[in-house]
Amino acid sequence: MYKYFNLLVVLFFINACQPIEQKENKELKKPKLVVGIVIDQLRHDYFERYAENFGEEGFKRLISEGFYNHNTHYNYIPTFTGPGHASIYTGTTPATHGIIANNWYEKNLKTSVYCAEDTSVYTIGSPSDAGEMSPHRMLSSTITDEIGLATNFKSKVIGISIKDRGSILPAGHNPTGAYWYDKSTGDFITSSYYEKEELPQWLQDFNSRKLADQYLNKSWELSMPLDEYTQSSPDDMPYEMKVRGKEKAVFPYNLKELRKENGNFALLPNTAYGNSILADLAISAIEGEEMGKDEITDFMALSFSSTDYIGHGFGPRSVEVQDTYIKLDQEIARLFKALDEKVGKGNYLIFVTADHGCAEVPEYLQSKKIPADHYDDDLYVKQMSEALQARYGQGDWIEDFSNEQFFLNHQLIEDQKLDLNSVREFVTYEALKLDGVAEAYSATDMQKQEYTKHRAAALQMGYNFKRSGDVLLILQPGWFYQTSAATTHGTGYAYDTHVPLIWYGSGIDKGVSYKRQNIDDIAVTLAHILGTNLPNGATGEPIQEVLN
Repeated sequence: MYKYFNLLVVLFFINACQPIEQKENKELKKPKLVVGIVIDQLRHDYFERYAENFGEEGFKRLISEGFYNHNTHYNYIPTFTGPGHASIYTGTTPATHGIIANNWYEKNLKTSVYCAEDTSVYTIGSPSDAGEMSPHRMLSSTITDEIGLATNFKSKVIGISIKDRGSILPAGHNPTGAYWYDKSTGDFITSSYYEKEELPQWLQDFNSRKLADQYLNKSWELSMPLDEYTQSSPDDMPYEMKVRGKEKAVFPYNLKELRKENGNFALLPNTAYGNSILADLAISAIEGEEMGKDEITDFMALSFSSTDYIGHGFGPRSVEVQDTYIKLDQEIARLFKALDEKVGKGNYLIFVTADHGCAEVPEYLQSKKIPADHYDDDLYVKQMSEALQARYGQGDWIEDFSNEQFFLNHQLIEDQKLDLNSVREFVTYEALKLDGVAEAYSATDMQKQEYTKHRAAALQMGYNFKRSGDVLLILQPGWFYQTSAATTHGTGYAYDTHVPLIWYGSGIDKGVSYKRQNIDDIAVTLAHILGTNLPNGATGEPIQEVLN
């Protein structure tokens, strides 16, 4: 009796341990065109908050017909524009791709560098230096690089954005072209890095239309009566950006009157029309480059930047931000219409995500009795310098403090015959005394230990051995540096890491998922869809719900 019972138990466990047969993967149809849309500073809650303001052919079409990964996060610190765009397209984090911030202190050069700057190249399309840019600091290949390699560079790959880094990093190292806005001329330009001596004819024709000038001769008006902006704070909050020439930050904004005092063409990105001119450019690029016209998949990396400029200036609960998304919804609908007509519905694949979210304005949270505040970076440096001098004697012990990281004076430490790890440990201990600091880790911690949970793991995913600082801080929730802007981003908290991710179009079934996805999963998933190699530094995983 017991012999047969034991046999049944054994058979049960053998069967239970067999892998569950997965449903056979559907045949993945390669799209004629991929359009990667990154909306700078798009918080996950915006699609829900502003849903009733959207039309049927823009964001609602994406959400109702696409596949929505609701629980998508950045898995590293710091969450900035440069690292965000690089991570989306490389399928890895700053620890690998090397874009550790927008700007960072370069230890070997003893100066701050910008993630896309390159003084070895020159501007094409303008007399300014705004084209002295390239992706040379990005250490990994991108999915856009890999589609080029897979097709012997027959695929057309175009990156466009208001911001240079929003165009350059997604387009990869060897695209057909990368174009961005020159704030001094109102034209879109490029760099000699891309081996061009002049702009392509379609872009010359586009610039000749002088659209920036046309938009700046308009007024930024509300899309509906002010009392219908129920998801926003009142239209005049004390922390909002004051536009020169206006006494209050309230609608309307007569751009024709304001442009002269606000940098002329530099004003456009700070308005909803910055998104309009980029949609104009995207449609012209699709036409001019004849994207999606044959069976070789093309790729457009499209990054809307004005949402970030406006979000920083006015804050996430401003009327300005809500109106910007109402108008952006109309631009997305216009882009859809152009894609349907020029490429054909079902022939293109879109993904929409963001490069980061943003924090609530601390003053707003404080008014609601929710903890939040600013820190003073100069005060942090002063207090830490005093602690170091009290311990080790006089000297300039701190070379730089940026991105919540202390860079120590290694030469002074060596000259004083001190142990670098011991000095780092001391600074880490002292950092916990600074107002607003929740956690602190040394570079030694990052190099010698492996963190698998919580914000320490995110900090490590953003830590690059060669480029990051000696002591790295994690702030308390709701804290950020003292700034003239209403809000910012950069932390590992959900308000900065949680972003939408929607897939739509060719081969994509309608659906939703609340499974945790990391932002570096996007490029890996695209590689499976497109049949390319993974970007060479990829650490993400394919999103099975999208592929199955």
